[in-house]
Amino acid sequence: FNDFSCQMEYGKSFGLVGSSGSGKSTITKLIMRLYEVEAGEIEMHGCSIKKYSLHDLRKSIGIVPQDPFIFQMSILDNIRIACPDAPMQEIMAAMETARVHEFVNDLPNGWHTIVGDGGFGLSGGQRQRVCIGVALITGPELLIADEPVSALDVSIQAQIINLLKDLQEQYNLTYLFISHDLSVVEHISDTVGVMYLGSLVEYGEK
Repeated sequence: FNDFSCQMEYGKSFGLVGSSGSGKSTITKLIMRLYEVEAGEIEMHGCSIKKYSLHDLRKSIGIVPQDPFIFQMSILDNIRIACPDAPMQEIMAAMETARVHEFVNDLPNGWHTIVGDGGFGLSGGQRQRVCIGVALITGPELLIADEPVSALDVSIQAQIINLLKDLQEQYNLTYLFISHDLSVVEHISDTVGVMYLGSLVEYGEK
C-alpha cells in the first residue's frame, strides 16, 4: 500500500470500492491481523491494534464475506462452529435480528435441517442472512462486509443491503463495506474511498 490513509467514524459506514487486485480485501486481513502491518499503523479507539489480544480484537469485529461456507450439518451446528461459546439465547436473538427465522421455520426440520453438500440447499440470500446473524452474536463494534452481495440476484441484493442498513441504525454499528460496484457502495455508505493499485485515490463524503 502507498498513500493510504483514512478514518472510519464510530456508528458510520465507510465504503471501499475498486477493481480486483486493488487491495480491498487485503485491508480486511490487515484489520483482522491475519497479516501484520510492516509500516504505518492501524488504530482502534486511538490505540494500535497490535496492543489488543487477537481474541479481543477479532471478537470486536464481525465479518460478512462474499460466499459464506456452509458445512454438511444442521443450520444450528453450522452456527455453533462459528460461535462455540455463545449461549443459545444469544444465538437465537441474533438469528431473529438477521431475519433467519423467516425461512428456517419453513424448512423440513427447522434449525436441525441438514444443509450443505448432500443436504438442503440454502439460497445465496439465506446463507448471507445466517452469516450476518453469526457476525452479530458477539456484539461487534465493527462489521466488515466484503463483497456481500456480488454473487446475489439484484432483488436479493436489495434485501441484504436494506437489512444491513436497518441493523446499522438499530445497533449503531460501524461498517466497512467493500465492493467493486460503486453504486452498491454509494447506496449504503456515508463516506466512500476509491482504491487503485494499493492507493486511496479518492476519498470523501457522499
